[in-house]
Amino acid sequence: MPSGSPQSTAATAVRKRPRHTKRQLQEWRQGYVFLLPAVIILGIFIGISALFVIYLSFCKVNLFTNSYTFVKLDNYLRLFTDEYARTALLNSLKFSVVVVPCQTIIALIIASVLNSRIRGKTFFRAVYFLPTLTSSSALTIIFMFMFSVTGPINTILINMGILPEGGGINFLNNPAVALQVIMIMNIWSTVPQYTTMYLASLQDLPASLYEAADIDGAGTFEKFKSITIPYLKPITTYVLLTGIIGTLQMFDQAYIFSNGSGGPANSTLTVSLMVYRYAFGTNNAMGYASTIAIVLALVIMAVSLIAEKLNDAEKWY
Repeated sequence: MPSGSPQSTAATAVRKRPRHTKRQLQEWRQGYVFLLPAVIILGIFIGISALFVIYLSFCKVNLFTNSYTFVKLDNYLRLFTDEYARTALLNSLKFSVVVVPCQTIIALIIASVLNSRIRGKTFFRAVYFLPTLTSSSALTIIFMFMFSVTGPINTILINMGILPEGGGINFLNNPAVALQVIMIMNIWSTVPQYTTMYLASLQDLPASLYEAADIDGAGTFEKFKSITIPYLKPITTYVLLTGIIGTLQMFDQAYIFSNGSGGPANSTLTVSLMVYRYAFGTNNAMGYASTIAIVLALVIMAVSLIAEKLNDAEKWY
């Protein structure tokens, strides 16, 4: 076979393919050694715990007598007939459908404004970031005071003539608006974090794209629609994903707001709060609570995989 033939060239390329050096292999081994403690800890505290929860989901558990009775799929079948679970699921879905788009859109608008040439934008950046530094418990207590019968919100509405004198709305005990108050609180507390993400991405956006659009005669809205939004799609995917996961797992704000009851009239009952009540409340149903927790985890995993597939399906430039 001639030395210059394609077969000879391919064989030479295969023979000359570089192999990993001893130094590289040693570095890899060292890396795995450093990772091993973390993997072991995660395996013990997460892996074993997850397996135990799966086991509990097939059992009827009584914590007072420390008894575990295998009930097969009874806990999973119970989900289809549990009105309590249906209410919690609807509340969580309603919460997610309203909060996630609002916090995403508001964060994008604020980030765009802060990225523009306005006076005092450094001050506004600091002010908008302050809610992120506030603990969820303190924030919930503040909002409960603001929306109480004698709180600032009712006072403002009465002074504006929207409500009659002495006719303040009991937001905290009104099933029609209680969940909406938590929505407002959650949006207000999460928007600053997402605003920071959007702002960091906007500052990396090449100015040449806007300059080219100016040459083509594009207006502000056209540049925002055709340049800004497409460029921010990876960040938007992340914001939507974390927002959905966070809202479906929302617990602390609903717990403090309703004192753990999910009231008034189960209007603030979420899936995570229901898991807590079944596991550690008067129901004493740890097995059924484990079932609900597993279903919630599967839903979140499905949403995460769908978002990842949608993100990988497009190329970002």
